[in-house]
Amino acid sequence: MGAPIAVAGGVDESIFQPEWSPDGILYFVSDRSNWWNLYRWRGGQAEPVFTLDAEFARPQWRLATPTYGFQSAGRIICTYTQGGFWYAGSIAITSEDGPGSFTPIPIPYSEMGRGEIAIDSGKAVLVAGSPVEPYSLIKLNLSTGNAEVLRRSTSVVVDTNILSVPQSIEFPTEKGLSAHAFYYPPKNEAYMAPLGESPPLLVKSHGGPTGATGASLDLAIQYWTSRGFAVMDVNYGGSTGYGREYRQRLNGQWGIVDLDDCVNAARYLVERGLADGDRLAIDGGSAGGFTTLAVLTFRDVFHAGASYYGVSDLEALAKETHKFESRYLDSLIGPYPERRDLYLERSPIHHTGGLSCPLILFQGLEDKIVPPDQAESMYQAVKSKGLATSYLPFEGEQHGFRQAANIKRALDAELYFYSQVFGFTLADPVEPVAIDNL
Repeated sequence: MGAPIAVAGGVDESIFQPEWSPDGILYFVSDRSNWWNLYRWRGGQAEPVFTLDAEFARPQWRLATPTYGFQSAGRIICTYTQGGFWYAGSIAITSEDGPGSFTPIPIPYSEMGRGEIAIDSGKAVLVAGSPVEPYSLIKLNLSTGNAEVLRRSTSVVVDTNILSVPQSIEFPTEKGLSAHAFYYPPKNEAYMAPLGESPPLLVKSHGGPTGATGASLDLAIQYWTSRGFAVMDVNYGGSTGYGREYRQRLNGQWGIVDLDDCVNAARYLVERGLADGDRLAIDGGSAGGFTTLAVLTFRDVFHAGASYYGVSDLEALAKETHKFESRYLDSLIGPYPERRDLYLERSPIHHTGGLSCPLILFQGLEDKIVPPDQAESMYQAVKSKGLATSYLPFEGEQHGFRQAANIKRALDAELYFYSQVFGFTLADPVEPVAIDNL
């Protein structure tokens, strides 16, 4: 949590991860300069530990997690994110005034979990993954740079020849700005697309909504790329990891900025011939489900979508959500009930007349965060419009599916739905799902 520190002109509330070094100097992370940077407190003032330069431009530390630690009184070991990928590095601290020097630690991982790192006896322990390796508990020898896997998060072994490795993409969006995403091209060496045909595209909108998607091995994404889909996993404006200004784009703009960025992500790939403009789909869960429903309601770009326990009624969410996020929407939309108009204006359930494409919905029947009635209401509204639609409720599931059989069933059902909507034949049969109005 933040720890206020008195500074010249007032109190700095944006202090995170305060820790005393072995030589008694206080270090902390702050975004006082717009980018999360590492500072120390000496002589009654805060000073940056090192200077941001071209080699180490704009690193980002995750707040409220231990992303750095002391190897000794003169050296800090840290993890940080840059352009969506995670890295490790070593910072030499001097006792003299001025910044220290930074040295990257080369390790074969691009995702550091949430950035946590623990350091002791010349070793660092952290959770890390890569596009071809699942999250694993890693022990890093700080002298040699060798990484030892202590425990993998899964025992599943996947042939790396069919794994799609993401590319970090920066694309143009509204107001002359740019947004970020991970692009996964389709890949399966056992199949070849028809000559000259661009693949269908699945745009993914992450939950949070002020979280971020990462680049570690995600078997759910590989499910799609191994079946001929391109995937664009979007870190729309408001996502963490790209600086305070980027994160604050979503302030008061949830249901606007995220929609625009998902739309422009799809357009970016279509314009470059990397996706078929007539076979564009979008999916997301929770807050990402809201973005999906809102995009399909308020924008006319995608041709199908899938909502996983998505929010269709923002007012109901404001009234019923759990205490942990009870005032979260005030910053994302506006204070409720004072700005009730915005909650109604941006809720897909109140504007189903704008829907014009097929939609499949997945819902856990024990979900207390987004109750099933939101998905059920949306399903009935789409069905009454005569659009192709399906609704799959799952007994025993809450907010986020946990049972392997249900996760598989949902993926297969979503793929089957798209195959019927877009008119392509599946290479391997899956259990069909009932589709209304098809």
